[in-house]
Order: sequence, then structure tokens, then C-alpha cells
Amino acid sequence: MILFDTDVCVEILRGNKKVIKRRQEYPWEVSISFITVAELFYGAGNSDRPKENSVSVEKFIMTVGIIQSDLFILKRFGEIKSNLYQKNRLVADADIFIAATALEKAETLVTGNIKHFDRIEGLKIENWIR
Repeated sequence: MILFDTDVCVEILRGNKKVIKRRQEYPWEVSISFITVAELFYGAGNSDRPKENSVSVEKFIMTVGIIQSDLFILKRFGEIKSNLYQKNRLVADADIFIAATALEKAETLVTGNIKHFDRIEGLKIENWIR
């Protein structure tokens, strides 16, 4: 299973043909974090067409698995954030939650945000956007 970062979901919602094609060709399960769901609805709510975009988000999230938080993800979050803090390389908590989810529940995180996620040890990353 792979985990999509929020930016990959946004590319799909915007109709990025390259990302959509890769997703259609991917033969295994695709999931997103509960944090990504929240970020997608936040983005829809702040858009020029909040109602339309919220409906698009709802339709999209029905096509993927949603991974809810659990004790393992929360513990991993604490470990990652502590490690990043000690190295003075912190990223946003949302990104840390997504990384913790990927490390605990998925094989790979698919993101275009390599700059933030490559700071996290052991996280396998693929960039489908570039």
C-alpha cells in the first residue's frame, strides 16, 4: 500500500493527467491520512468555489482508504518530532503526522514535497508530481 500526501491529492483533484495516469496504473491499495482529509477540506473551504470543491473532495476520498490515528502513529509522531527538533530540522506537525502514518501503515509515501519528507529517517518516498 502507498500513502498519498496532500499535494498529490490536490494534483488529482486539479486534473493533473500525469498523476491521475500513475494512480490508475498503480495496482495496489492507495490510502491517505486523516490529516490529509482535514487539509483537503480546509483547502476546499478557502477556495473560490467551496461547495463544489468540498463535493469533489468527498468524491475523491471515497476512492481511497483513510487511515485513522492510533497509538502506533502517535508514538511514531513523537519520535520523529523529537528527532527533528534535536537536529533543528522541524517541519509542520501535519507533515510529521503524515510521515508517521506512512512509516507505520504504508510501504511508501507519494509526495511532491521531497524537501520536507527527506528529513525523516527510514521514510520511503516517491515523487509522482515532477
